[in-house]
Amino acid sequence: MFHDKIKSLFIDAVNSVVSIIPNYAVNPEKDFTRRKKFPADKLITFLVAEGSSSTKVELLDFFDMDVRRPTASAFNQQRAKLKPEAVEAVFHQFNEAAQPLVGIPDYHFLAADGSTVTYFSSPQFSTPEYFVEPGHSAKGFYSIHINAFYDLDRHTYTDALLQPVHEKDEFRAFCDIVDRHPVLHGSKNVYVGDRGYCSYNNMAHVIEQGQYFLFRTKDIHSRGLVHNFDFPEEDSFDITVKVTLVRSHSKKITVSGGYKRFVDKATAFDYIEYGSGDIYGLSFRIIRFPLSENTYECVVTNLPAEEFPPERIKECYYGRWGIESSFRRLKYTIGLNNFHSYKPEYIKQEIWARLTAYNITETLISHTITETHDTKHNYQVNFAVAAHICRTFLRLPAEKGGIDVMSLLEKELLPIRKERHYERLKTAHFRKPRYFIYRAS
Repeated sequence: MFHDKIKSLFIDAVNSVVSIIPNYAVNPEKDFTRRKKFPADKLITFLVAEGSSSTKVELLDFFDMDVRRPTASAFNQQRAKLKPEAVEAVFHQFNEAAQPLVGIPDYHFLAADGSTVTYFSSPQFSTPEYFVEPGHSAKGFYSIHINAFYDLDRHTYTDALLQPVHEKDEFRAFCDIVDRHPVLHGSKNVYVGDRGYCSYNNMAHVIEQGQYFLFRTKDIHSRGLVHNFDFPEEDSFDITVKVTLVRSHSKKITVSGGYKRFVDKATAFDYIEYGSGDIYGLSFRIIRFPLSENTYECVVTNLPAEEFPPERIKECYYGRWGIESSFRRLKYTIGLNNFHSYKPEYIKQEIWARLTAYNITETLISHTITETHDTKHNYQVNFAVAAHICRTFLRLPAEKGGIDVMSLLEKELLPIRKERHYERLKTAHFRKPRYFIYRAS
């Protein structure tokens, strides 16, 4: 069965990390050297299968109500030995192993976005770069920013980078992930981002990898990246521009054709040292299309015009909303908002574990057969129920047999109502961390 194959891939990823566990142990000489009730493989599996209940309740469920189960204290002692990079490695190895299970597209669309998670802690556990003190709260809280890449076709996370909230730098995170992101053989990566990702440096990093970008930018009437270009008189257009970047005011630097743009010292650009006489050339399309009678959207891309006319570009960019929806499911269905610790290193363990759980759930959903009948709506698998089924499935030891995950998923369907639209909140909706004592029991 397909679900057994997915679980096998997950177990293989865990075992691969455990086979070199000294590389991921806080004290390699002594950590995980003795066989205990909570060895490294079971510890990582528990973190991925963990839900939003209290640690004691989660341990009861994971160990099938065994009176000899490890205590919450034993769990904390074991997780203190494990670096977050161990769970991150499981995430990447599972992704790599599951990749061949689906077809390879000509263009691999990857949305980039960020989201902040909050948790309670204290100065003895968390350093100041994590601390936030909002005006309406006397106590304050702690935050970690997640920079993530999301596969818009497979509905899974492909990579992420975690930053303390006061060291948040989405530009730098984007470049770092692009530079290390794998490219499937016979496919091209297309990195899709909103206005927060539109910069010459981000464009250059994508181009240096031989890949493609699609960024929304400020409109032509605003002071943004596409300000002061020569545009057609029409409100909607698709033009190609050539830009030469310089980082010196020297008159010896001459540019033949196209537009010259100076990149100041405060702006990051990794391919020209500030003050040098070097230049860097970029060529990209600026596409402007209407949203309504009086409003327009403006995007920049290096996708080929013959394959991606404006209408297709518009559809591709709107697909970016998938990562926004995924963050909601990740936080409120998978349980990323309900942490089980006060320490940043443990929080990072749980973030990577939730990303892995999300990918396992979506991989199983994508291979679920949904029967089509003569009904008003098409149907999709209920993600909330699927997450619970997958969590339970991961907890079951091999000797106790499994459950028919695929058949269960086929029964848990919801209608797809595309005609429903909801206005986005104009202001950010802040949610404080949830106290441990209010967890579901």
